[in-house]
Formats: sequence, C-alpha cells, structure tokens
Amino acid sequence: MRAVALYGALGSLVLTALATTPAGSATPPRTPDARAASGPATEQVAGPAAARPDAVPADGTPEARGTAAAAARAAKAGIHFGRCPKTEDLPKPVECGRVSVPLDYARPDGRTISLTVSRVRASGTRQARQGALIFNPGGPGASGMQFPLYSKLDEWRPLAKAYDFVGYAPRGVGRSAPLSCQDPAQFAKAPANSPIHPDDEYKALRKDRAREYARGCSLRAGSGVRHYTSLNNARDLDVIRAALGEQKLNFVGASYGTYFGALYATLFPGHVRRMVFDSAVNPDPRQIWYRNNLDQSQAFESRWADWRRWVAKHDSVYHLGRTQQDVLRSYEKARVRIERKPAGGRVGSAQLQAAFLQVGYYDAYWARRAYALSEYLRGNAKPLTEQAAPQEGAAEAEENGNAVYTAVECNDAPWPTDWRTWDSDNTALARVAPFETWDNAWMNLPCAYWTQPRQTPLDVRTAARALPPVLILAAERDAATPYKGALELQRRLAGASLVTERRAGTHGVAGGENACVNRHFETYLLRGETPGRHAACGPRPEPRPEKAAKPERRDKRAVPKPVI
Repeated sequence: MRAVALYGALGSLVLTALATTPAGSATPPRTPDARAASGPATEQVAGPAAARPDAVPADGTPEARGTAAAAARAAKAGIHFGRCPKTEDLPKPVECGRVSVPLDYARPDGRTISLTVSRVRASGTRQARQGALIFNPGGPGASGMQFPLYSKLDEWRPLAKAYDFVGYAPRGVGRSAPLSCQDPAQFAKAPANSPIHPDDEYKALRKDRAREYARGCSLRAGSGVRHYTSLNNARDLDVIRAALGEQKLNFVGASYGTYFGALYATLFPGHVRRMVFDSAVNPDPRQIWYRNNLDQSQAFESRWADWRRWVAKHDSVYHLGRTQQDVLRSYEKARVRIERKPAGGRVGSAQLQAAFLQVGYYDAYWARRAYALSEYLRGNAKPLTEQAAPQEGAAEAEENGNAVYTAVECNDAPWPTDWRTWDSDNTALARVAPFETWDNAWMNLPCAYWTQPRQTPLDVRTAARALPPVLILAAERDAATPYKGALELQRRLAGASLVTERRAGTHGVAGGENACVNRHFETYLLRGETPGRHAACGPRPEPRPEKAAKPERRDKRAVPKPVI
C-alpha cells in the first residue's frame, strides 16, 4: 500500500506508504518468509502460536527454532552502544549500536546481517524506569533511528522518564544491509507526468518499467532479497528485544509497523509486555497486500474531498473555489498546465500528485498546499516548486526506501500476475476514485513480475488470555490505513482495546494534537491500563488557514513513498 513513514516529522505520526511517487520509475508501496534457495519455494507458516508464554514459539518450524537461537546469542552478546556516526545526524546523548540477525532464520548459523540501533536512556529515576520502548514508524522502508529525539518533545516527556527510547533501521533500510533495485538518479528523475486516466500507450510504458524494476531487485540484491519480509521483521524485533536485555517487549508500531507488530504478537505472545498499534493495517490474509492497496486508493478519494471542502470553506483566503468541486477544478487546471510546462522546470504532474497526496496523510499539510496551489494559479510557481520538487540529495534514501517496500510487499504474499486483473480492477476503481488509484497501482506493479518465492500470509490471531492487553489507535477517516483495518485487528487480537479519533483522518495519532488520544496512550504505557474494549475521542482542531506558507520541512526520516 502507498503510505508514509509514520511520525515523519517530530511530534506527528505518519503512515506506511511513502507520500511521494518517484518520477520515471515504477514506485511500489506480507507473510511467512521464504526458505533458502535450496529449500521449498514457499514457507507455509503454521497457525497461531500456542497460548502459553514459551521462550520458543510453538509452531515448531525451523524459523521458530532459529529465532530462539538468534535471540539467545543476542542476549549473551548485548549491544555495544557508542557515539552515533555522522550520517545518522543524532546528537548526544543519543547512542548507536548494532545487532546481528540471521538473513534466513531457517539457517541461524548461516549468513548474518547487521541492524543499526539507536537509544537514549530514560530520564527519570531508577525506580521509575520500565525498560526499553522500541519504535517502528512504518513503511515498509522507513527508519526509526531518530526516535530517541522524541524524548525532547512535550507530548513524549512523561514516557521518556520511564523508558529508554530505542529506534532502529529494519533490514534493508539505511545502514542495515541496505537494498537497492535501481540507480537512484534514474529512480528520482524529474519532472515527469502521470495521468490519472492513462491510455494504453502509457500503461504499456509503466508495465515495462515495473518489469524492469522487479528484475533490478533480483539482480542488484541477489537471492537474499527473498528474506526481506514482514515475518523476518517480526523475528528481528525479538532478537533486538533480547539484545537489549529485555525479557518482555514494549513496542509502538505505526502504520506498517502495526502489521509486523501483529505478526510478532501472533508468533511471540508470551514475549509481549505492552504494544501500541497506531493506524492499523488490515491484517486479514486475504487483504495482504493487493486488496489493501485497492482499499487505500478508495479511502484517499474521501480524504482528498475532506481537504477540498476545507479549502472551499476558506475561499476568502485561497480563492480556489467556494465548493469542493470548484477546488477540484482549480487543481485540475494546475495539473493540466504543469503537464504542458513543468513548474519551475522540476515539477510535473507526478510530482504535483505526490505532494498533494500528503494532504491525505496529514492535516499539517492542508494550509501550505492550498497556499502553493493558489499562488501557482496566480502566476507564482515558487511555493509549489519548493514543496513538490524532488529534494536535493535525497534520491539514494528514496530509492532505498522504495526497494525495501517493494521487496517486503512482493515477498509477503501472492499478487495477481495477469495484467488484465490489474487493468480491470484499477480502471473500475479510477472511475470513482481517480486521485490516487493509478499511481498506487504503478507503485505496486513490480509485484506482478516478481520472480522470488511468494509467502502465504500468516493468519494473525491470538487466543484469549494468551496476549497481555494491547492498545490500538485509529482515526476514523484515515486514508493510508482505512479504519476497518483497526476493527479487524481488534477482532483478531483477543482482549485488544481500540481508541478511535472520530471525524479525523490524520495518519498516526499518538503523541500528536489530540489530548484525549494522548491521555489513553500515556496511561497505557505508564500503567498498563486500557479504556476497555472501545473508547472514542473527538477530532483534533481543524488547521487554521495561512496567507503565506511556512517553509517546507523536509525530514530525512520521511522517505517519500506510498504505504499502507
């Protein structure tokens, strides 16, 4: 699914698909992992782990035994934390280290890869400390290395007194055995156009690009690419837990992080202390990942309409139209003009759409995008160019994030391999939800041509009392991870509590602008108390219109790409 890395900017959460679609490339956003080349083509994972809190998951697979062996080694070795490399841009007192994990958990004594980890120690008293809190911001393809910096934010300070804040880069991301599928310069080529209703010639072009991108993943990463999966991300998490010296896991997963967090809960229920699932992916195996992407494209259309209604409400500021349809016509006018002549020579309709996709993720983008569109139609292209043009020096990180996204989602589950299925489904959906449908399809289309073994998604499910109480947070109008995913996750995790932000759609709600949500979040992590099966919070305040856009904040952690 197209999603963005949750918590892409300090103090706000962002989801699983990256918010920008790289031009000139097929930009892709599940779940047992594949065995080694000599093993069977598909790892069939058994049903839910047994209810008792065993040190070794009860499915009895080689991967289960391999995870236990790797965790035991990690517990003995620990993590040697020290000064962070300059490339991480993490100031003191943040420390960095590495954890070794098997590339293939079925062969724990075989090849290993090294994951980067960051930490800042709890600021409270020794008596107040509750262990390490590990965070994943989503993706697939996003890094959580900067999570320790959240300890300085007001909304997170109470938690930072009780917990060491621990971030990490999942396998394939950043310096953690990085993946690449294409020359970054080609991946981020701009300007480029991407029609919302493509003709047959354009479809043929994108099919060729997707086929080449999938081929590039195999050529550049080799056969090891098959081991970049959601199940292995869950297993890696258990090894990191052990390396930190923690008997039980405290974890906050956002967006895509909720999916492999749910896999962890299914595989290792006895290893869980507290888990927060923020903006939950629908874990139904039938949804992973093709159907989830279609649902996401449908949901973005509704959220796109929310933004247009808000802009129309403030027509006295932006002059883009008094109705949402008027605002849509203003956007389409800009899109047509940009396809003829790129804005600032760097922004085509693909970059335009990628920039405006962010209004579907976060309310924080509403005012600045409205201002940029208004100025562009008045003849001033500078604000739009500043907000939508590719970020200088970011191509390598963006291609890396996209490569991990592609590998994980393509490995995780079967995808349609007949182009006619993609064409029929997306053509029908684009008639009612044109804004994001085809760009989302192009991002995921390499999975139609994936030559690596496919996995069978794990049936996420826990038995009654097998898992400690967990907390799910969701916004009712979230587009990146539609709300029904939170309901499905709650149904599958026995005893889970769901907090809903009503009439709101920002992707990622913990530690943000809703005091009610933050109260439930903090109470759970500090005291282990949940609000019962379901609690509701009112929406956060609507953004205020601005007559001038604040400078666009480009956070290195928020790799632009669509996610779940």
